[in-house]
Amino acid sequence: MNTLTSDRLAELVDGLAGLPYGGEPVDQRTHALQAAHLAMAAGADDELVVAAALHDIGRARPVRADHPGLPHELAGAEWARRHLGERTAWVIAQHVPAKRYLVATDPAYRALLSPASIASLKVQGGPMDEEEAAAFAAHPMAEDAVALRRWDDAAKDPEGPVLELAELLAAYERCVAAS
Repeated sequence: MNTLTSDRLAELVDGLAGLPYGGEPVDQRTHALQAAHLAMAAGADDELVVAAALHDIGRARPVRADHPGLPHELAGAEWARRHLGERTAWVIAQHVPAKRYLVATDPAYRALLSPASIASLKVQGGPMDEEEAAAFAAHPMAEDAVALRRWDDAAKDPEGPVLELAELLAAYERCVAAS
């Protein structure tokens, strides 16, 4: 694993400022830090808080440049695998399949999706079929991916609270120290 410095992580997150978020009312930076805030408020461990903040890092210019042509969740997962570890990479890779899973298994979930998220669901393959949903649910980290997906869906409020960058960096540093 290639350890990422806190300064570089801060640059990446700050580089998301002003980047549109697919028709949502927040930019990529606000979305990232809002998802991380929701994860922390839910009592997630530091690694999952960092994953929540970085679940869309595949949209960051430097990450896109390193992984041209990959969907954002896979580009982000490849980046995370190099810098953060396998759990973070898997959860990032699975935040899109988790949406497909929830649409297939939770009757109330679809109503929570924004219009932009409903539109992207079609491109992402629509709801999982029964076999796909069973395979997804059987993975030992499926609950983490579902939790991240729910924070992702809720992190679109321009007036909502965000995790301060310093708090994110502290969570990241604790992850590095623990590994």
